[in-house]
Amino acid sequence: MSKLVLDNVSKSYGPTRAFKNGDFALQSGEVHALMGTNGSGKSTLCKIIAGSVKPDTGSIFLNDCRVQINSPKDARRLGIGTFFQELSLAKNRSVAENIFISHLPLNNYVFIDKTALEMNAEYYIDMVRDVAGDDFTAKAVVGDLRADQQQLVEILKTIATEAQVLIFDEPTSALDRSQVERFFEILRKLKAQGRAIIFISHRMDEIFEISDQLTVIRDGAIVASRKREATTAQEVISLMVGEQTDLADPTSTSHDVSPISDGQFVVTAHDLTGDGFSEVSFEVRAGEILGFGGLHGQGQSAVLRALFGANAITRGQIQVAGDNYDGRTPRAAIRNGFAYVSGNRVRDGVIQGRSIFENTIPVHAFKKHMLLSTPSRLSRRAFEALNKLATKYHSLSSSIGSLSGGNQQKVVIARWLMDTPRVLLLDDPTKGIDLSAKADLFALIRELASEGLGIILYSSEDAELLNNSDRILVFNSGRAVRELSGENRTRFNLYDAAYEVAQ
Repeated sequence: MSKLVLDNVSKSYGPTRAFKNGDFALQSGEVHALMGTNGSGKSTLCKIIAGSVKPDTGSIFLNDCRVQINSPKDARRLGIGTFFQELSLAKNRSVAENIFISHLPLNNYVFIDKTALEMNAEYYIDMVRDVAGDDFTAKAVVGDLRADQQQLVEILKTIATEAQVLIFDEPTSALDRSQVERFFEILRKLKAQGRAIIFISHRMDEIFEISDQLTVIRDGAIVASRKREATTAQEVISLMVGEQTDLADPTSTSHDVSPISDGQFVVTAHDLTGDGFSEVSFEVRAGEILGFGGLHGQGQSAVLRALFGANAITRGQIQVAGDNYDGRTPRAAIRNGFAYVSGNRVRDGVIQGRSIFENTIPVHAFKKHMLLSTPSRLSRRAFEALNKLATKYHSLSSSIGSLSGGNQQKVVIARWLMDTPRVLLLDDPTKGIDLSAKADLFALIRELASEGLGIILYSSEDAELLNNSDRILVFNSGRAVRELSGENRTRFNLYDAAYEVAQ
């Protein structure tokens, strides 16, 4: 019997079809895996079911009855529980409070009944107690727990909803093998109770171990659904990437990639380990663009931020132009020639409420130890950097908020070009900007590489990596698992490595 059915469901954001004409069925007592490349539509489908995204067309049926899911509250009321990849825990609250955050037991409808709360929490904590650690208790403050323990809290929080439909989006990403095995034991018990489960993972071995059915989504459309025993990992990857042998966009102006063997090493990293990444090693030569690839959140951004001194490195060595580098702060990174551009302009780039001029000059002023300087001289340098990126703006005194997202990102990049850096770290730099701005940006990146910069590029759009990188390190679970270069830089190989398909 079908527990949940989506009939001809579609969702668009402006001209972009995020999910189209989707027909999907989830059975009672089934673990149903969703597979797809970055941006394929997996998350959109899950958000539609979870009520955080409302579809433009189509119908949703639960237990053969048509339902409207207009909000996460509607989804919870209908018996749908969701574990999202980004944890939503209250860090200053206890494990017990987080597990029951949406339905805390109350005395007289006002005060939390802490005795009942902790007794109820113990039932769920017992499910993972022997793999979670001695400090994993009902009273433990979530903010004091390790990443794997916090992930277990989020899992228990989802299970504690007692929902009949459960969505787990990358629930095992921070868990060790014993914790994964325990989680799978729990899923099998939930299956036996008739629960219907949607499961997303970046590990192919997990998909084939726990799922009963696999559905592949490509370019916003469901392209195939297979029984687990009726398919193979290689077939699934082929369905995910389609008939393309690479990711070259027909409208792209991708450069001809050739091995770079004569440039000097500008960055050499050995066994870097920190929060979100482990034992990562690589080299970048002058004039080379090294791509960081793989599924979202596998350590690519964490490594870039660590190189820039924004995240801690607990083990490993870095050399810059042959000299040991211990960049514990962004200030030290800037002094050593690093530049960092994030796709998250609000958090890492734009200085809100300030002018374009003030947003362009701070790195130059820091490098030159400027306490006082004439605005006219700085303005000339700012004009040159902004014009190099074809930035569209009225005047340097205009507010940064008056610009489009693409032009704001150009201002952030211009900030680093007033003084040529040695290494350019690009952390999903085109996120949220239009195609024209992307073309301008990658034309500049290739020009900077030709001038001898070492560039590391992480992009959540695979086409950008394959069109613009000389080599690609594919990340999985915080490790660089494979290097792709030359003719091996294909869409198939990218996802074969990202999902760790056994050869």
